[in-house]
Amino acid sequence: MSFAEKPINILIVEDELLIAKNLSPKLEKLGYQIADIVSSGADAIQRARELRPDLILMDIVIKGDIDGIETAAIINQELDIPIIYTTAYADDETLQRAENTGSYGYLLKPFKEREMHATIKIALSKHQEAVSLKKLMALAAEKSENRSRFISMAYHDLNTPLTTIQLSAEMLEDSDLQRNPGTSNKNVDRIKRAVSNMSGLLEDILMLSKAESGKISLNLNPINATDLCNSILEEMQPIVTDKHLIHFRSHTNPLHANLDAKLLHHLLTNLLSNAIKYSPNGGKVSLDLSCENQQIILCVRDEGIGMTPEYQGKLFQQFERGGNVGKIKGSGLGLCIVKHIVDLHGGTISVESAIGKGTTFIVALPLLVSSQ
Repeated sequence: MSFAEKPINILIVEDELLIAKNLSPKLEKLGYQIADIVSSGADAIQRARELRPDLILMDIVIKGDIDGIETAAIINQELDIPIIYTTAYADDETLQRAENTGSYGYLLKPFKEREMHATIKIALSKHQEAVSLKKLMALAAEKSENRSRFISMAYHDLNTPLTTIQLSAEMLEDSDLQRNPGTSNKNVDRIKRAVSNMSGLLEDILMLSKAESGKISLNLNPINATDLCNSILEEMQPIVTDKHLIHFRSHTNPLHANLDAKLLHHLLTNLLSNAIKYSPNGGKVSLDLSCENQQIILCVRDEGIGMTPEYQGKLFQQFERGGNVGKIKGSGLGLCIVKHIVDLHGGTISVESAIGKGTTFIVALPLLVSSQ
């Protein structure tokens, strides 16, 4: 196995003994070891505590007072063990319940060795990624002389499990398309979104580390800001829902400026994705581009959840998130990076917001900035 020198130990939670007995030799053939087989939630919790397996295959419908999803939630609160759900059917409501417990994957009965092996590899890689990411986040929050070097090393190490997850997901996707041409697998789609989210978070941590250590320098070149804005809005379309209306207005067309196109792309992508993400009920998201007093002015507005005055005071600090974000996911790093980019250009950023009435970010950057 590539994840550790010792074989991976798997705890099977399955209330149908015949299925469990048929599953065991398949797993052993693939090189895994069976830690134990149990049939109830209470036994699963007890054996998980005693054996600390590397992975748990959890049937959703099991014996006892609690089902597999409730059992997984209890185990997740106490132990850091990846759990893959097994079920004979997977309706959207059940999948959503499972997803809320931090599931690492799903297997539909009857089990196919190829899909089972790929799903387990993905789960182990995702778990390895999650553990490493926690360490990296903790490191990013510390003040250490060697922090930048360690973060750079960790960033490159973390790309390995991400690649494994991506390749395994593509293998599952190819397998599904061969059986059902023209269809899509929701589980594979979730995996691919998770890989994209983790990749984005890694990029944010690396960029923040470089910015704080002074390793990001401006690459100033004449750009057509109008064309850049249009291009970025096109790239944002995949995350735009039917509930959102995206609008771009340029008061000076075309508007040319001497800026760092790559950093400006990162800045606008972050502000626009936040505007969409924090408008869960939809509404208008607008980007306005104008020129005033030898400055390029970028305004990103949304009609989302807004933010409190207290949060606005610490908006650009690392790992800070508003108290009203609920289950909307985020790292609290994006706006900190945006502030670094604005400062590098010698510009300013301000915010106007109210709870339930949306948010407006106003970025002002000099049209001509001398090289540093």
